[in-house]
Amino acid sequence: MQGRDLKGIVDRYRTVTILSHINPDGDAIGSSLAIYVILKHYGKQVEVVNYSTDLPMNLDFLPYYSRIKQKIDFAESLIIACDCGSKDRLGFDLEGREIVNIDHHRTNQRYGILNFVDPERASCAEVVYAAMKKEFFIPGKAATCLYAALLSDTRYFTTNQVNEGVFSFAKTLIAHGAEQKVVAFNLTQRRSLASLRILGRALDALTLHFHATVASISISRTMIDATGAKMSDMDGIVEYARSLVTVEIAVLLVEEGASTRVSFRSKHHDVSMLARYFGGGGHHNASGFIAESGNLEEILDKILHQIQNSVLKTGE
Repeated sequence: MQGRDLKGIVDRYRTVTILSHINPDGDAIGSSLAIYVILKHYGKQVEVVNYSTDLPMNLDFLPYYSRIKQKIDFAESLIIACDCGSKDRLGFDLEGREIVNIDHHRTNQRYGILNFVDPERASCAEVVYAAMKKEFFIPGKAATCLYAALLSDTRYFTTNQVNEGVFSFAKTLIAHGAEQKVVAFNLTQRRSLASLRILGRALDALTLHFHATVASISISRTMIDATGAKMSDMDGIVEYARSLVTVEIAVLLVEEGASTRVSFRSKHHDVSMLARYFGGGGHHNASGFIAESGNLEEILDKILHQIQNSVLKTGE
C-alpha cells in the first residue's frame, strides 16, 4: 500500500469528487457512499458520481444513495476512486486531475498520486476503513455503507478471501453503528421480477465444456429485452455456473450495446490472468473484461481457446 497522508491531500482541496467503476456493484457503491458520509461529516464539499445510469436498486436504502449522479460538477476537485483497477473504468476524462486510488484488486494499475491498494483484503470497504480510520471519524451511516459493501463483495462471507480479519471488521462496523439487519434484508430479500426471469433464461443457456470443468452462459440482447432485465439484474448469475460440482471455471457473457461484458469465476484457477489477457482484470477467483467487438459465439470461442491452452494446460 503506497501513500499514507490521505487527510493532508484532502485538506489541500476545497471540493472532493468520489468515483467508482462503471456498472458498480455493492462494494463500489457502499465504499463510495461511506467516503461521502465521512467527508461530509468532516466538513468538505463532496459529490458522489458514477458514469452508469443503471445502478443496483436494492442498494437504494443506503444513506445518500439518491445523491449519486452521472456528471462531475466540481471542476477542480480531488478525485477519490473506489474499487476500480484502472482509470479508464471510471468512465470520465480525468486528465490533469489528482486521484486517490482506493482498491483491493491485484490487477490495479496504481494510477493515483496516493494508492491505497491491498489485494489481501476481501473488499474495497476494508481498504477504505484502513485508510480513513485514524484521521477521520466514522459515523454510523458510513459503517452501514461499509457493511453493505463487505457483505456484497464477500457474497455473504463465502468467498475464498474471507478470514478472521473479515469477521473482525464486520464486528467493528457493527460497533460503529452499522445497521446489519437492514443491510441483510435489503441485500437478500429485494430481488426484482426481471432478475428471476433473466436467471431462468440464463440457466437454460448454460453450456458445459472440457468434460464439464468449464461452464458458460451467454445472455443476448434479445433475452434481456424479453425479460426487461437491467445490467444490475445479472448480479450473481455466474455464481450458479461455478456452483456445479464438476465446474472449475465459469464464464458469463452479457451483450451490452455494441460491447459484451464478460465475467469469470473459478474455484481454484487464477482467472485474473485470463481477464488480463483480454485487457481486463480482477481477483484470483473473480475477474472480467469488456469485449468491444465480436458476437457472443466468437467471443466465447476465443475465451475457451485461451482457457484450454493456458489455464487448464498449466493448471494455474
